[in-house]
Amino acid sequence: MGQTAHDRKETPLSRRTLALAATAALAVALGVAPAEAAHRGSLPTTIQLPNGFQPEGIAIGESPYAYFGSRADGDIYRASLRTGSGEVISQGPGTPSLGLKIDGRGRLFVSGGSGGDARVLDTATGAVLKSYRLQAVPSFINDVTLTGGAAWYTDSTNPVLFKLPLGRSGKLPAAAVQVPLTGDLAYATGINANGIAPSPDGRGLIIVQSNTGKLFRTSYAGVTTEIDLGAESVPNGDGLWLRGSTLYVVQNRLNVITRIQLDKHATKGTVVSRTTDPGFDVPTTIAAYGKRFYLPNARFTTPPTPETEYTAVGVKRP
Repeated sequence: MGQTAHDRKETPLSRRTLALAATAALAVALGVAPAEAAHRGSLPTTIQLPNGFQPEGIAIGESPYAYFGSRADGDIYRASLRTGSGEVISQGPGTPSLGLKIDGRGRLFVSGGSGGDARVLDTATGAVLKSYRLQAVPSFINDVTLTGGAAWYTDSTNPVLFKLPLGRSGKLPAAAVQVPLTGDLAYATGINANGIAPSPDGRGLIIVQSNTGKLFRTSYAGVTTEIDLGAESVPNGDGLWLRGSTLYVVQNRLNVITRIQLDKHATKGTVVSRTTDPGFDVPTTIAAYGKRFYLPNARFTTPPTPETEYTAVGVKRP
């Protein structure tokens, strides 16, 4: 994932984003293409996000709604996959909202980027259920996954994971646990541990290192082992999505989704295909609904302004 705004206390962008979101929803209601497509019985393939939003993360639960995080101010935007309309449901803290995941209890787990924090929100109301200070030093809390009875967060700046162990009935913990990363993964200049997903056997994690294009199987104790991809790699690897033993990697600046077939224990992988789409403009993260993937266009190569347009695109799952 990319660069974020500096920490700040004021939230004028949040209020502007909310107003523009309402305008976008009104435009859809008045008959723009996404609403017309939905009326014809097909889901829109392009979701218009508020101008200036700077999307990064996406999460989709069982209901046909996608949730997007803003790397500009941390706002959370919810959009209907049926109509394309949406609204800001949670005002950000003025620091980023990056990787997102939804659990089966209607809770949205949010990675706080350079804010060094994590939040858990109610997807129905946008209310913050709990906030966590993960790092007191410069950090980049980049992505999150839910597996092994916990939420796991990557830090692209420091070689650690952060674990939120979930108690009985999914009870949120009082504090996060820091898990140092050891083994094959060596941090270097640039974006290190980024996207994170469960391993196929459900006994560990998979992490992509963006600056090297390497994938690592990681134990819950933080021991990393490089996944053998043969002569292949996934530079600029960002969001991950796992189905069975098939891993999909978004290579953001390359504008491709790479499909990798893993063995059961994620020790080896074979690149099966790379898929692009004319609608891609530096997509970052990935979520699925039905037979489609949805990806937000972060547009890292476009200077952000309050008027810059942003979208998410839906493509057939390769």
